[in-house]
Amino acid sequence: MELIILVFLSSGLFLGWSLGSNDAANIFGTAVGSRMITFTTAAIICAVFVVLGAVFGGAGAAHGLGKLGAVNAIAGSFMVALSAAVTVYGMTKLGLPVSTTQAVVGGIIGWNLFGGFLTDMTTLSKIVSTWVLCPILGALFAAALYKGTIAFLNWAKFHMVRLDAIVRIALLLTGAFGAYSLGANNIGNVMGVFVSSSPFQDVSVAGLFTLTSIQQLFLVGGLAIAVGVFYSKPVMMTVGDSILPVSPVGAWVVVMAQSIVLFIFSSNALLSFWVGLGLPAYPLIPVSSSQAVIGAVIGIGLTHGLRGARQIKWRVLANIGSGWISTPVIAAAISFFFLFFLQNVFQQQVFQEVRYQLSAPVIAHLTEEGVEMGPFDDLRDAEIVSAIAFRDALRDRAGLSDAEEETVISSAEIYPMAVSPEKLATLDARYLGSDRASAVRALEAQSFDHKWQLREALTEASGAWRAKEPSPLTKAYNKTLGDHLDYLYRHLVRPDA
Repeated sequence: MELIILVFLSSGLFLGWSLGSNDAANIFGTAVGSRMITFTTAAIICAVFVVLGAVFGGAGAAHGLGKLGAVNAIAGSFMVALSAAVTVYGMTKLGLPVSTTQAVVGGIIGWNLFGGFLTDMTTLSKIVSTWVLCPILGALFAAALYKGTIAFLNWAKFHMVRLDAIVRIALLLTGAFGAYSLGANNIGNVMGVFVSSSPFQDVSVAGLFTLTSIQQLFLVGGLAIAVGVFYSKPVMMTVGDSILPVSPVGAWVVVMAQSIVLFIFSSNALLSFWVGLGLPAYPLIPVSSSQAVIGAVIGIGLTHGLRGARQIKWRVLANIGSGWISTPVIAAAISFFFLFFLQNVFQQQVFQEVRYQLSAPVIAHLTEEGVEMGPFDDLRDAEIVSAIAFRDALRDRAGLSDAEEETVISSAEIYPMAVSPEKLATLDARYLGSDRASAVRALEAQSFDHKWQLREALTEASGAWRAKEPSPLTKAYNKTLGDHLDYLYRHLVRPDA
């Protein structure tokens, strides 16, 4: 393992620590604030289960932000993670619960701006929409759970001592589940930008099971999150007491509500069931547990009508809201500045130039896709650096629709890949599934200059790589297929190209 890899990986560890010191409040903040669980007990349980979630449930989440911007140099990954970590750390020092996802999104956008890369606005709009939807859903679920729970308790008439014991156990169990979900959902924010350059090798543990390279990477990141948990008390008290004092039952409701929100935005099975009922599909992307928790606390307060609304400390809430708005902006600015500093002072390559070319194979492919290529005759075989410059050249010559423009840009991108033995040795077969992984192995020793060429080769090798006809029932399947292709593009890229 090269020393420089460990140095660059340190920013991911710092981000993991920052996440633990901030987002652990979302799991046990209300339980600690209501004095039902001590901070030490909460921190230990949270630390253990967040590591388990990161190692055994984090594979899918690690590829969640790739479409927003594929950071293609490890020095750039270092700075994206560092800018997010610095932002979250600063907010933690202010006692404000913020979203690590927001900070990472800001860091990626800063990298896109610095390197002249296009930001996928469709993906960005979906992510931003969840920043609005999460607190609303958290409030709705919390209000419904709270009213239902209170009605049940009034009917059951538990003795106060027994009720106290039941609530404590419920808080511990729900907190453990919430911590597991936090690790599984957010390890992608912490270590996702390092997946394609993981310094670890698969290791067999006593011949019983194999700990993959990615799982080891997630283990290191999970441990960093776990260490940060023990520094989360200031933010826990903000969530647990400063917005609205909640009862022990309310504390359980808050944790359960935010866990439901995280599950909704991460479960393929639930999405398939949802669209099977004829309901509109929703995006499966990383969401903010911070926003879900704050919404849940507000939802409980509003169940008490005007009296509950008056108890909500709206000034504290306004401060938290300002943190949500400023977090991605600050992270983007820090990322842009740090990248400039790292490139020009330390002479590090923070991004690899991406070139675009309308070569004969690309033109033939686009013609088959139904794109009229006549207006671009003067661009044939010319290599253009940066997506923004290539997009501007296209717009100067023809009035392509947004969909056609996106197709031309993605097809013309020169993205050399090789299915080498070294790449196959570190392939995350468990993430892809056996059928798709076997199809990749069947392409050993082949090289590709464009992503669409690899996609077509995989489709010919196995029907498991074929997309299904678009419909509400196939949306989840096709999304997973797209995520697997994005992972392969990053994994098979030739670093010497």
